[in-house]
This record gives sequence, C-alpha cells and structure tokens, in this order.
Amino acid sequence: MSRNPPYADFIKALPQADIPMKGPLAYLLSGGPCQVVFYDLPAGAKVPPHSHGAQWGIIVDGEIELTIGGETRTYRQGDAYFIGAGVAHSAELKAACRAIDVFAEPERYRPRD
Repeated sequence: MSRNPPYADFIKALPQADIPMKGPLAYLLSGGPCQVVFYDLPAGAKVPPHSHGAQWGIIVDGEIELTIGGETRTYRQGDAYFIGAGVAHSAELKAACRAIDVFAEPERYRPRD
C-alpha cells in the first residue's frame, strides 16, 4: 500500500515519455541540461540491460531491484541511486513502484505521439 499520495494532476498532465515498455507510465519534464521522468511502474515489469548517459533517481513508493554495473540491490521508498554514464544496468519490479529519475541527457526520451 502506498504511503504517499499519487502524483499530482499537474505532473500527470505532462507529456508521456515514449519508453520502450508496455504498461508503465512515464511523465516527461524536459528543459535545461537534463530531463526528469516521473515513473509509475507495475509489479512484474522488467527493464533489460542497457546503458546511456548518467542517471540519478529516487524511489517514491514501492520496490525495485536494480542491477548497476553487475551489483544487484533492492531499493525502497526514500532510497536514491546513481548510474554513471555508460554503466550497464537493468531492473525488475518486485512490487508496483513510483520513481523519479533525472537524466544528464536532456533528450533521453521523446514525448509519446
């Protein structure tokens, strides 16, 4: 059960990011030198290994198992993580999760059409 309220309506009014997964919602905030994505991820979702520019994130609610550079750890509400540029990482959602990720690439994702 979520201990935090859902994302505010003004966040859910942001453009949805065109992410390569079905099921998750990702609200996109772009500007300046970075891009922010507000994720709403269902339990059971999996993100295959990949890499890109630097990424910092924090878990708002739920639980995610992240493998960063070969090291696997479970992150829960309030836990933050950093993924360096070019570091391979993957994820598995053990429970529904909301996370906020900030990407050093200002155009990491494009808005969904």
